[in-house]
Amino acid sequence: MGTVRWLLTGFILLASPLIADTPSPARHSLADIRCEICAPLFSGATDTSVRAALMQTGAAGRKAPALAAIYSLVLPGMGELYAGDFSSGKYFLMSEGLLWLTYAAFEIYGNSVRDDARLYAVSNAGVSPAGKNDQFYVDVGNFLNVADYNDKKLRDRTPSLVYDPAAGYGWTWGSNDQRVTFRDLRVRSENMYNNQKFVGAAILINHVASAINAARAAISHNADVKAFLGDLRFGASVLGEPAAPHGIMVTVSRGF
Repeated sequence: MGTVRWLLTGFILLASPLIADTPSPARHSLADIRCEICAPLFSGATDTSVRAALMQTGAAGRKAPALAAIYSLVLPGMGELYAGDFSSGKYFLMSEGLLWLTYAAFEIYGNSVRDDARLYAVSNAGVSPAGKNDQFYVDVGNFLNVADYNDKKLRDRTPSLVYDPAAGYGWTWGSNDQRVTFRDLRVRSENMYNNQKFVGAAILINHVASAINAARAAISHNADVKAFLGDLRFGASVLGEPAAPHGIMVTVSRGF
């Protein structure tokens, strides 16, 4: 059993009013435990009072796992930052940024290819783009002209799907190669949108994974606080001669 000793030395000068007039800021973390426990010692408090003050400081440093999880569900990495473990949370935050950049890139590229494909259909097949939905462009890419498409739908006994060329739903490709070129462009744009769905799923997974990690970090933090406070021992001694003391040495030790 080894012992780590932290020597916390507070010197009481003869000009004691200077000490009394010095403001004592509030402390809420383990890093400031030394300052927290000096005040009760200087005021003549017992060892029990010192432990109570230290326990209060430790309680203030505890983290709520549920709150950490909520922070990371909103923005990955923030829960870990709250729990004091941003060393792992930063990777979730960086992943979030990269995933959103990828999502935006697929959106921009998909829109660009889709617009190019539709302009190609307008120029080479006489398509009127006003009011047309995605299914219309799928059909344009699968048939050389609207007559071939309508014949197929009539043979399939689905007359409700027939297009009316007089209403602006007609097209005629100059060659099959043009049709294939348009279809390839349209399929490429659809692939970009499908890739977006996978990235969206990855973003959701990143949020959930970060929330779980943040909760774990908060639980680990609380366990460290409890372990730290549970094995502390305190001691105090007067520095100098009994008739002329010049300070108090406070000793906090923890076994490990």
